[in-house]
Amino acid sequence: METGELSTSMVVAIDGPSGSGKSSVSRGVARALGLAYLDTGAMYRAATWWCLHRGVPLTDVAAVAEQVRGLPLEMGVDPERPTVHVDGVDIGDAIRETAISAAVSAVATNLEVRAELGRLQRAAIEGSREPGSFSGGRGIVAEGRDITTVVAPDADVRVLLTASEDARLARRALDVHGSDDAAAVEATRDQVLRRDADDSTVVQFHVAADGVATVDSSHLDLDQTVQAVLDVVAQVTGSRA
Repeated sequence: METGELSTSMVVAIDGPSGSGKSSVSRGVARALGLAYLDTGAMYRAATWWCLHRGVPLTDVAAVAEQVRGLPLEMGVDPERPTVHVDGVDIGDAIRETAISAAVSAVATNLEVRAELGRLQRAAIEGSREPGSFSGGRGIVAEGRDITTVVAPDADVRVLLTASEDARLARRALDVHGSDDAAAVEATRDQVLRRDADDSTVVQFHVAADGVATVDSSHLDLDQTVQAVLDVVAQVTGSRA
């Protein structure tokens, strides 16, 4: 990209299915643009961890929603080192464990939880425009499944990041198991596809909504995908990193 400056604060919203590369790509875009970074999926994982930690059955929709309304959550928005703390405890590693991955859909499909976490996400996005924020008021890259359509439909740039099923399964297998061989892919298949199927019951993230640009990363590496999103930013806003 050419050297330059963003003229105003910017909100970049990135959605996509499991294994599409949302987190790594969003962090790369945030670094390139000097923006904050918000992993909304980590917020659902944190809520899941908190409910399990408190012994709340995830099938008890009302009880889960009540716990999330009082969730003592603090999200670190530095794209170099994003953090997740609940009640002062660093749970950044804990929320990536298989037990949380297997349980998070029960929380993510709870409509009251989505409403509450959506409120927190909108507050974080608005806060990123303040001069005293992490990004100095320059804005934020927020990624998830409903950011482009529900949380920030008026974002300056909206991108649906997608990839073929084979590519997504291989990436998630490599991330979880350290290998993308046939056995690792098969071990990951249910977790990835079931999570997407469950979440599809409450939000659409497979097809781009009107005004949302699609970036297919099936045959792109990380740097190429980051560049593709930065190209969308430049095209939409005229601002370059």
